[in-house]
Amino acid sequence: MAEKFKIKFAVYLIPRKDNQVLLSLRENTGYMDGMYSLVAGHVDGGEAAEEAMIREAAEEAAVMINPKDLVYAYTMHRLKSRPEDEYIDLFFEVKSWEGEFTNNEPEKCGGLDWFDIDKLPENTLPYVVEVLSSYQHGKHYSSKKGAES
Repeated sequence: MAEKFKIKFAVYLIPRKDNQVLLSLRENTGYMDGMYSLVAGHVDGGEAAEEAMIREAAEEAAVMINPKDLVYAYTMHRLKSRPEDEYIDLFFEVKSWEGEFTNNEPEKCGGLDWFDIDKLPENTLPYVVEVLSSYQHGKHYSSKKGAES
């Protein structure tokens, strides 16, 4: 019997202050280093997506988030040339948190910076740019075939 298909599952945080969004500069990760993304991470087995998002925000950015403050924003299915590399990504917006965003993982992050959501840096991951634009226009899902990033 063939092994069942397994997909990777990740969560992303979209912190908002007015028209600004917080981005994280990838560094020393081996994946898209030098590109801006969002505070993000993998969901562990037996862990709810919201729990994973709250955990990742605390681990990576030293902020505490109340579950009621997480607002579902977007789902992306990133299909890859190798099925074992496919992802389901859930994005959550948050406008309220405790603490100050701090780079808690300087070995993997070159910094956390606020940017105007309509003027993102050129070196922002393309799928993150797509999500940030799409959900502002009422879209909440996309599927990307051949999405190698």
